[in-house]
Amino acid sequence: MRKCFGLLAVVAMLVAGRADAAPTPWAGSLTIRISSLPWFRVGVSGTSNYSGGATFTLPARKFWMGATLPVTDPAAFPIAGVRALVSNGAGSFAGGSGVMAITGSGNVCLFSPCASAVANVDVPFTMGPGTRGVGIGGGPILASGYVDVTVQGAPWTVGIATVMTVMGGTAMATGYVAGNNVQLVTPVVINTNIGASATLSAFGILNLTFVPEPSTLLLLASGVATLALLGRTRASG
Repeated sequence: MRKCFGLLAVVAMLVAGRADAAPTPWAGSLTIRISSLPWFRVGVSGTSNYSGGATFTLPARKFWMGATLPVTDPAAFPIAGVRALVSNGAGSFAGGSGVMAITGSGNVCLFSPCASAVANVDVPFTMGPGTRGVGIGGGPILASGYVDVTVQGAPWTVGIATVMTVMGGTAMATGYVAGNNVQLVTPVVINTNIGASATLSAFGILNLTFVPEPSTLLLLASGVATLALLGRTRASG
């Protein structure tokens, strides 16, 4: 029995070491969710250093998307649309949390849809550079114009991210770790000087599925088969 435990420990160490040493392919998506507007989402694939669970790094500029969304709620006037260009900074995650800047900016389109807006308010997602903002935390970012907009970011988590809404309610998004699938979320609080839209909830959602290398899987299978063989040998003896 002691030999079995010893072999199991060796196999586990080899697999863990392989995961630390070798980059691991992944496929995933980055989603930006702003209040009740349609979601911004882009899916890509890549390779990152992955140590299991929610411990990994992510290269910058793997995700990129641009979108324009109309805002038709009369209570949001003079906001008539939102346009955003979004990418990601380098990410570092360990133990279920970490930082990864959401870079780029958003345009709040005023008085008419974005294609013909009378005025825009440009809202950067990060400042510093990269020391505060969405996906990082730090102090709020303020953009002023016909409408004042303040953006407050936070780090990423595999837990529950919550944002209080203007009516005293709570919006939330949930992260998780399930095998090689990881979802991290980051809350974003958007404040304006428009009564009905004084506080808007927003979230960044990062979902990645890591794909272990075949050699790692073969190593693990070999170790399990050896343990099974040893068990049968001991039973027959």
